[in-house]
Amino acid sequence: MDPSSVRIISECYVTPQHASDRSKQPYYLTTWDIVMLSVQYIQKGLLYAKPEGNCEENLISNVLDRLKQSLSIALVHFYPLAGRLATKIEENPKSHFVFVDCNNSPGAKFIHAAVDLSVSDIVSPTYVPLVVQSFFDHDRAINYDGHTRPLLSIQVNELVDGVFIGCSMNHAIGDGTSFWHFFKTLSEIFQAQGDTNLKISRPPVLEKWFPEGHGPLLNLPFTNQDELISRFEAPELLERIFHFSAKSIAKLKERANTESNTTKISSFQSLSAFVWRSITKARRFPNETVTGCRLAINNRSRLEPALSPDYFGNSIQTVRAVTTAGELLNHGLGWAAWKLHQAVVNHTDKQVRGFVNGWLDSPFIYQIAQLFDPQSVVQQVRK
Repeated sequence: MDPSSVRIISECYVTPQHASDRSKQPYYLTTWDIVMLSVQYIQKGLLYAKPEGNCEENLISNVLDRLKQSLSIALVHFYPLAGRLATKIEENPKSHFVFVDCNNSPGAKFIHAAVDLSVSDIVSPTYVPLVVQSFFDHDRAINYDGHTRPLLSIQVNELVDGVFIGCSMNHAIGDGTSFWHFFKTLSEIFQAQGDTNLKISRPPVLEKWFPEGHGPLLNLPFTNQDELISRFEAPELLERIFHFSAKSIAKLKERANTESNTTKISSFQSLSAFVWRSITKARRFPNETVTGCRLAINNRSRLEPALSPDYFGNSIQTVRAVTTAGELLNHGLGWAAWKLHQAVVNHTDKQVRGFVNGWLDSPFIYQIAQLFDPQSVVQQVRK
């Protein structure tokens, strides 16, 4: 066997420690959720080195047991993640509804795997090793597959000298903010193992937001899944991780604001402008080529009244700055960063509601092949 191949040691399903009355009801999806049905799962992982000199023979076994117990408790609060997608189609009148069935599901999936690689084998290469894709259960799955696949999978990959915990979450259930909200809550419960009186610090807000007069069921104008979904087959890509120190980012922010004679440009906008200009320069586009930079943006605080920061689900859109390759490179960092800043500040309650109302008038599903153009870049904050 290839020493770099991942071996599955065990698999099981984890259910909520107890079922609440709410978890016995259908969990409905909003416009922001439904548009994600043809998009891939969110996949993020955490890499840990084993403690040096640790003599505990059952270290991994104990971690696995505690993690499963913690997951069962976390799922009480985040119960939709233990469910499955379900579709209800009626002919008279014609209707097509997708929702989460929290009852008819074996739960979230928990996997223990192993690979004969070290932490250094993962982090030292210039490009992310392809084997890392096997550290996740739902690699290349799309959210619509949540009808038959778990909406949440956690895969604990045991390395020679470390552990990689890969978490896959169905993107139709939540966005990156919700993903990390769940992951941090799981960590909070894990660290407080044994505390029977633990109250999690940030209970998720599971009540869904719909504009007045709409929801909770949203009808889709499709008669079969082929009209609803598509699977984007990307060519084999090389992934590389770039690290920016706090000092270097502070310098970029200072430079961008100085060039634009302002103090309003954020660190993320400055860094995004730097990456956008660098990638465009490396691509050597003709000056007249139109290029854009999309930023994933959180809608929670932009609605009026605002949603809770603990709102669980999708509440994101993208904003875009557009120019030509020639203009982007002929102007400085501050010029590009200011364009991104304007795109962000112009995304208000009006734009958020405009998107939702437009979808209600003419429902659609994001198709990856059509969503992004090869002349642009997409950036988001990872917390």
